[in-house]
Amino acid sequence: MSASAPRPALSQNSAFSHTRGFLHIVRHGNGPQAVYVLTYHRLDRAGVPSKPLLAEGAQPLLDILDRIGVDFRLSEVRGALEDILRLGSANIPDLWLSDEEMLEKGFRET
Repeated sequence: MSASAPRPALSQNSAFSHTRGFLHIVRHGNGPQAVYVLTYHRLDRAGVPSKPLLAEGAQPLLDILDRIGVDFRLSEVRGALEDILRLGSANIPDLWLSDEEMLEKGFRET
């Protein structure tokens, strides 16, 4: 653990009110046929629950994470990806998304 303040797993945009949360990723199956289910969980438990996203394979998972804006340079993110491969699931902590960003990233329907 570092002594510095926690950083969000993606870039902040001051124009929106961000809600702290985390991304939960579960792997179903093994190898190239593995399916990954991504769910965003808000820590304030307010609003509509997020819609799960589906990635069919490792590369689509990485593409979705990139589209969301996850910073792959963070040790928490790299560790979570290793845990998904090794254990089948993991959380990416400190992911801050506004309601607008949740809609834009596909975690919420209009």
